[in-house]
Amino acid sequence: MNIAPNSYSRTRKRLLAAAASVAVAGAIGVGALTSGTGPVLADAVRVEAPQVPGFADVVERVSPAVVSVKVKAKMQPTADDGSDDQDGLDNLPNNPQLRRFFKEFRGFGDQGGQNDDGHRRFGRRDHNNDQPRPVAQGSGFFISEDGYLVTNNHVVEEGSAFTVVTNDGKELDAKLVGTDPRTDLAVLKVEGGGKFTYVDFADDSKVRVGDWVVAVGNPFGLGGTVTAGIVSARGRDIGAGPYDDFLQIDASVNRGNSGGPTFNLNGQVVGINTAIFSPSGGSVGIAFDIPASTAKQVVEDLTKNGAVQRGWLGVEIQPVTSDIAESLGLKSQNGALVSSAQDDGPGKKAGIVAGDVITQVDGKDVASPKELARLIGAYSPGKSVDVTVWRDGKSQTVKVDLGKLPSSDKQASSEQQQPAAPAKPDTLADLGLTVTKSENGKGLVVTDVDPDSDAADRGIQPGDVITAVNSMEINGTDDVSKAMTEAVKSGRKAVLMQITRDDTNRFVALPVAKG
Repeated sequence: MNIAPNSYSRTRKRLLAAAASVAVAGAIGVGALTSGTGPVLADAVRVEAPQVPGFADVVERVSPAVVSVKVKAKMQPTADDGSDDQDGLDNLPNNPQLRRFFKEFRGFGDQGGQNDDGHRRFGRRDHNNDQPRPVAQGSGFFISEDGYLVTNNHVVEEGSAFTVVTNDGKELDAKLVGTDPRTDLAVLKVEGGGKFTYVDFADDSKVRVGDWVVAVGNPFGLGGTVTAGIVSARGRDIGAGPYDDFLQIDASVNRGNSGGPTFNLNGQVVGINTAIFSPSGGSVGIAFDIPASTAKQVVEDLTKNGAVQRGWLGVEIQPVTSDIAESLGLKSQNGALVSSAQDDGPGKKAGIVAGDVITQVDGKDVASPKELARLIGAYSPGKSVDVTVWRDGKSQTVKVDLGKLPSSDKQASSEQQQPAAPAKPDTLADLGLTVTKSENGKGLVVTDVDPDSDAADRGIQPGDVITAVNSMEINGTDDVSKAMTEAVKSGRKAVLMQITRDDTNRFVALPVAKG
C-alpha cells in the first residue's frame, strides 16, 4: 500500500516526537510523563528454573514411625579413673578403630562431663542406686502397628528401663524383647494399647551406590531430625563382627542417631544407623548402616524367640589370596580356605578338612570368608546343606547337618607342639627357611627365617610349625622338596604351606624356585 507524501511527513513527525519523549523520560528516571499516571516500578527478580524433587513427602509419611529411645539403668558407683570400662566398652574387641566408632556414636545424651582426653564420663556422680538413671539415648522405629520397634543393641545393652518418645512428644514405657550383639540389633515393645504408624524394610539388593536416602533420628537428644544424602558404598567391613556388610551413607549422622532408620524415597527402611567414622567426634559424612536384609531376618527372630539361633559349620577359615589360588590351581580368589576343622564341629563330621576351599553353600557362591559366615548364619541349626569344596584340584560336594552357633566362638583344639632344640637344623634355601623336626615327629619347626625371603614377607616366623605342603603331611625336608617338585610338574607357581602357631592353623602360599 502506498502512503501519500503528506501522510508520510505527518507520520514521521509523530514518531520523532514519541522518540524524544521516551528519551526525556529515561533521562529523568520515570517510566512516563503522561498526565494522570504514576511511575512504573520494576518487578522483583524471579527465576523460572526446573523444580528439584524434595524429601518433604517422604518425611511427612515416615516421621510418625520414628522415635527417640531413652535408656535408664541401676548403676553401681565406679571410680573416676577414665578407663574404657566407664564407657561400657570393656567387652569390645581390642580394636582401636572399633572402640573409637562406638565411643563417638553410642548416643549418650548430655549426661556427665568429659575426661581430659575428651571422652564422655558416665556413672561418676553420687546418685541413689535404687532409682534407675539415664545412661544412653538413641533412636528407633516402629515395625508393627502393635508397638514393636527396632534400635541398636549398644543403645539398650546397659539398660533396665526404657522409654520411647514419639514424634508428637508422647512418652511411652517399653520392655526389651531381645538383643543380638553380633549384628548390634535390639527389639523393644511399647507397653499398653494403641495403634502406631510403622514402616517396612526395603529390598536392599536393589539399592545402588548413588541412590538418594533420608536419615531420621535423634542426634544429641535434639529430637526428630532429618538429614539427606546418598549411598556412598556397599559391603563395608569395619571390623565390628563376623557379619559386617554395612551400607555407607553420607547423610549427616551423629551421636544419638544410633538405631535410627535410613529411608529410600519410597519410605522403606534400607538401613539402620549403627556407627560413624569421625576423627572430630561429629559427622564428617561417613556413616555405616546395617542393611535391611540383615536387619529383617534378625528382627523376625528376636520378635518371635527373643534371640537369634544361627547355623554353625565348625571350621576356622581365612581368605584366598592370589598366591593361595595359584598354589591350589583355582582360577579366582573367591571362596574361604579352611585352616582347621574343629573336632566337635559338624564340618569335620561331614568330611571337611584343613586345606579345603569352600566355594558354594547350597549352590550359592561364596565370595569370601565373610560371605560364608553370613550364608551359614542365615540357616537354622539342624539344617542340612550341600557344601562344595575345592580339594586336590577338583570340586566335591559334602552334605553337612549344621550345628548351633555357640555363645562364644570355639577354637580348634590341637596338641601343643613344642619346638625341639635345633640340634640338626636343615635348610630350605629356596624358601629362605631353616627348620628342624618337631619333638613329636609331626611337621618341621621353623628356627630361622631369611629377612629378605618371600617367607618373611608373608609373615612366617621362628617357632611356626610346617605341618603340610599342598595337603601332604610333612615330616622332613625331603617331603617339602617332593611337594615343590610336584607343584612345578603341575605347572603351579606356588606351594601352599599349612602353618601352626599358638594352636591355630593358617595357610601361606610361597613361590616355588625358578629355573
